[in-house]
Amino acid sequence: MINCLRQRWKATYDLQLVVRRQRVYLQVMWAYLEQQSFPMDENAYREHLAEVLDVVNRLGLATDVRHWLVSTRDKPRLGKALSLHLQAQGPEAQALLKEFLV
Repeated sequence: MINCLRQRWKATYDLQLVVRRQRVYLQVMWAYLEQQSFPMDENAYREHLAEVLDVVNRLGLATDVRHWLVSTRDKPRLGKALSLHLQAQGPEAQALLKEFLV
Protein backbone atom coordinates (compact mmCIF):
# COMPACT_ATOMS: atom_id res chain seq x y z
CA MET A 1 0.00 0.00 0.00
CA ILE A 2 2.84 2.38 0.82
CA ASN A 3 4.33 1.82 -2.63
CA CYS A 4 0.92 2.30 -4.22
CA LEU A 5 0.46 5.66 -2.48
CA ARG A 6 3.98 6.82 -3.33
CA GLN A 7 3.65 5.81 -6.98
CA ARG A 8 0.26 7.45 -7.31
CA TRP A 9 0.87 10.75 -5.54
CA LYS A 10 4.59 10.81 -4.64
CA ALA A 11 3.57 10.98 -0.96
CA THR A 12 2.53 8.53 1.74
CA TYR A 13 -0.87 9.89 2.68
CA ASP A 14 -2.65 8.93 5.88
CA LEU A 15 -5.58 6.53 5.54
CA GLN A 16 -8.49 6.67 7.97
CA LEU A 17 -11.67 4.69 8.47
CA VAL A 18 -14.65 6.96 9.08
CA VAL A 19 -18.17 5.92 10.10
CA ARG A 20 -21.06 8.15 9.05
CA ARG A 21 -24.75 7.29 8.98
CA GLN A 22 -24.19 3.55 9.47
CA ARG A 23 -21.66 3.46 6.62
CA VAL A 24 -17.90 2.92 6.65
CA TYR A 25 -15.64 5.01 4.44
CA LEU A 26 -11.96 4.77 3.68
CA GLN A 27 -10.49 8.25 3.48
CA VAL A 28 -7.17 9.33 2.05
CA MET A 29 -6.31 12.32 4.18
CA TRP A 30 -4.29 15.37 3.10
CA ALA A 31 -1.57 14.81 5.73
CA TYR A 32 1.31 12.56 4.74
CA LEU A 33 4.25 10.81 6.35
CA GLU A 34 6.88 12.97 4.67
CA GLN A 35 5.46 16.18 6.21
CA GLN A 36 7.51 17.57 9.04
CA SER A 37 4.33 18.21 11.05
CA PHE A 38 2.91 14.69 10.51
CA PRO A 39 1.93 13.36 13.97
CA MET A 40 3.33 9.82 13.55
CA ASP A 41 6.79 8.44 12.95
CA GLU A 42 7.23 5.78 10.27
CA ASN A 43 6.75 2.83 12.64
CA ALA A 44 3.53 4.26 14.11
CA TYR A 45 2.31 5.05 10.58
CA ARG A 46 2.98 1.47 9.43
CA GLU A 47 1.10 0.08 12.46
CA HIS A 48 -1.84 2.40 11.83
CA LEU A 49 -1.88 1.51 8.14
CA ALA A 50 -1.82 -2.21 8.99
CA GLU A 51 -4.90 -1.75 11.22
CA VAL A 52 -6.79 0.10 8.50
CA LEU A 53 -5.83 -2.45 5.86
CA ASP A 54 -6.81 -5.31 8.17
CA VAL A 55 -10.36 -3.98 8.17
CA VAL A 56 -10.33 -3.56 4.38
CA ASN A 57 -8.96 -7.09 3.92
CA ARG A 58 -11.45 -8.62 6.37
CA LEU A 59 -14.27 -6.97 4.42
CA GLY A 60 -12.85 -8.50 1.24
CA LEU A 61 -12.44 -5.12 -0.42
CA ALA A 62 -8.66 -4.95 -1.01
CA THR A 63 -9.00 -5.25 -4.79
CA ASP A 64 -11.70 -2.55 -4.88
CA VAL A 65 -9.54 -0.21 -2.80
CA ARG A 66 -6.46 -0.78 -4.98
CA HIS A 67 -8.49 -0.16 -8.13
CA TRP A 68 -9.98 3.03 -6.69
CA LEU A 69 -6.57 4.33 -5.61
CA VAL A 70 -5.03 3.92 -9.06
CA SER A 71 -8.07 5.13 -11.00
CA THR A 72 -9.33 8.17 -9.06
CA ARG A 73 -8.58 11.46 -10.74
CA ASP A 74 -8.71 13.40 -7.49
CA LYS A 75 -5.82 14.13 -5.18
CA PRO A 76 -6.00 14.78 -1.45
CA ARG A 77 -5.49 18.46 -0.69
CA LEU A 78 -5.56 20.57 2.43
CA GLY A 79 -9.02 20.36 3.96
CA LYS A 80 -10.32 17.79 1.45
CA ALA A 81 -9.84 14.07 1.89
CA LEU A 82 -10.72 11.50 -0.76
CA SER A 83 -13.49 9.19 0.36
CA LEU A 84 -14.48 5.66 -0.72
CA HIS A 85 -17.64 4.04 0.63
CA LEU A 86 -16.69 0.51 1.70
CA GLN A 87 -19.59 -1.62 0.51
CA ALA A 88 -19.25 -5.16 1.81
CA GLN A 89 -21.05 -7.95 -0.06
CA GLY A 90 -22.48 -11.19 1.30
CA PRO A 91 -23.79 -12.23 4.72
CA GLU A 92 -20.34 -12.67 6.33
CA ALA A 93 -19.17 -9.28 5.12
CA GLN A 94 -22.39 -7.63 6.31
CA ALA A 95 -21.93 -9.14 9.78
CA LEU A 96 -18.33 -7.95 9.85
CA LEU A 97 -19.38 -4.49 8.73
CA LYS A 98 -21.86 -4.33 11.62
CA GLU A 99 -18.96 -5.11 13.98
CA PHE A 100 -17.21 -1.94 12.83
CA LEU A 101 -20.34 0.16 13.14
CA VAL A 102 -20.76 -0.53 16.85
